[in-house]
Amino acid sequence: MERYAILVAGGKGLRMGGDIPKQFLPVGGKPVLMRTVEVFRQAYPDINIILVLPVSQQEYWQQLCREYAFNIPFQIADGGETRFHSVGNGLKLIPDDAEGVVGIHDGVRPFVTVETILRCYDEAVVFGAVVPVVPVVETVRQLRKDGTSFTVPRSEYNLVQTPQTFHISLLKEAYRQPYSSFFTDDASVVEALGKPVHLVEGNRENIKITTPADMRFVNGLF
Repeated sequence: MERYAILVAGGKGLRMGGDIPKQFLPVGGKPVLMRTVEVFRQAYPDINIILVLPVSQQEYWQQLCREYAFNIPFQIADGGETRFHSVGNGLKLIPDDAEGVVGIHDGVRPFVTVETILRCYDEAVVFGAVVPVVPVVETVRQLRKDGTSFTVPRSEYNLVQTPQTFHISLLKEAYRQPYSSFFTDDASVVEALGKPVHLVEGNRENIKITTPADMRFVNGLF
């Protein structure tokens, strides 16, 4: 069985307030994306890694690899107009006859644990489509169109993380569908085929780095 990881890293760094895209910012002395790649290799030393990067950032990434003597093998796919198109470009690098599991992960989630990765890939073998989640711990209110709101039972909701993992053939079939604005993640693309998605336990530290506050938090983990 083959294992692939498509790491999507298309951020432009705008919400960080700087010129360097967030996936290249240093965390604990090393670029975020490198740390993300390393944890997948730690989970599966033979995993096939595909990085999805905007064309304009690929040369800079290669420069960073030389600077940090980063030698973990990877392939590069071009980033697309949306996440849907970016993942689709990454999937094109996987042979159509490949059998196994592919995980789609945000390149700016470097603190996914090995245990979460193993759980997602193992369960995907059984269920075909798996998403890691963590329980909602804060009170949640739903907004009405008139501006009012009401509390909803948080026990009925989960926060979705990545890697979202799938049988390769299933995800390739799903990404042959036309793009829809309702495709907010890979699970939603698979669900559009009428396929169920299985939930597994994620890890609370597995946050998506988006803001300067996120960077301060993750740097505090070192």
